[in-house]
Amino acid sequence: MNGHFDLGRSLMLIGLLLLALGFAVSFLGRLGFGRLPGDIRVEKPGFTLYFPLASCLLLSLFLTLVFWLLRRR
Repeated sequence: MNGHFDLGRSLMLIGLLLLALGFAVSFLGRLGFGRLPGDIRVEKPGFTLYFPLASCLLLSLFLTLVFWLLRRR
């Protein structure tokens, strides 16, 4: 019975994290996240390549910090 409680609690935590991530992505999109210096964009007629390198690195750093803090708990 205790295992089911842990599963339910974990699913609720994941849901809350996804909700927070959704709000963060929505909010950060308005601030220019995804168009940072270091993001690669190549535009040619009929072709566009976009690779958000700096944004991915920043997101990775943020998620690493969040999961590190959760793990210490």
